[in-house]
Amino acid sequence: MANAKPEHRTQESPLISSALRTLDTEAGGIAALIAALRAGLGPSLVAAVELIARSSGRLIVTGMGKSGHVGRKIAATFASTGTPAYFVHPGEASHGDLGMITRDDVIMALSWSGETVELKDLIDYSRRFGTGLIAVTAEAESTLAKSADVVLLLPQAREACPHNLAPTTSSLMQLALGDALAVALLESRGFTALDFRGLHPGGRLGAKLQFIRDVMHKGSGVPLCPLGTTMADAIVEMTAKGFGCVGITAADGKLTGIITDGDLRRHMRPDLLAANVDDVMTRNPKTVSADQLVSEALELLNSSKITAVFAVENGEPAGIVHLHDLLRAGVA
Repeated sequence: MANAKPEHRTQESPLISSALRTLDTEAGGIAALIAALRAGLGPSLVAAVELIARSSGRLIVTGMGKSGHVGRKIAATFASTGTPAYFVHPGEASHGDLGMITRDDVIMALSWSGETVELKDLIDYSRRFGTGLIAVTAEAESTLAKSADVVLLLPQAREACPHNLAPTTSSLMQLALGDALAVALLESRGFTALDFRGLHPGGRLGAKLQFIRDVMHKGSGVPLCPLGTTMADAIVEMTAKGFGCVGITAADGKLTGIITDGDLRRHMRPDLLAANVDDVMTRNPKTVSADQLVSEALELLNSSKITAVFAVENGEPAGIVHLHDLLRAGVA
């Protein structure tokens, strides 16, 4: 038995099993939230969106502990999608930060139990001055729910913690509901990618929201030849500009074709240099507009498996964008 191979047994790690149980439990919470939205929670979500949309002030998000951490993220999501919003810590609110909240604002208070003691002063303040109050809670009979103008009642769900204590599933459900509210509101307002760009100019997201005209090569840097050019001259233009292609223009200046390195390989023959670009070019090349977002150019390059694309205005070549330009801009 000297040549016998050792037996390999596949056994799932207890840590992986634990992680999978956590994700299964949290997925169950999201499934319960979806079911609730299709039932009684749906009209309340509509009422919450309408209350925020009608407000001439800001959305004030608040919560204590894990609900507070989730609330900070929800406020940031609203702010980046066109709804002025910020987070107010309930403890700080009781020590002067209530002065940051006006009658025109709307307060969204997160508390799974609805009995968070630190929220009492915020609740009382909102009722005294008529500030809109949205409750995000799992207890319909709680102090928070009974005080609110709109109650977003979360379905009961087990925490992923084996002791059913540490906020896990509940935090995820709060966050998911906040995202659902923010997205519903931005869609109802017609908030566009260009609007998002104005609020998020930094980072990779900001880079993707640049316009093609901001990164494209223009003027003499664009490789172009008119119809009737010999391939010898076209290859010189391709080589000089370094984009691996040359655009072919018609007599009216419109882009009518393109010759790429791939076209050269496909048409390789002894008399290629003497040939005419009209016989080698690929007609009706893919193009973009200078007013499109660079993210759209990246999507086109990836889907078409090409490395450069011409930007056209009224059919005429206005510039060219190479994948390397998108890399330098931080997009790709």
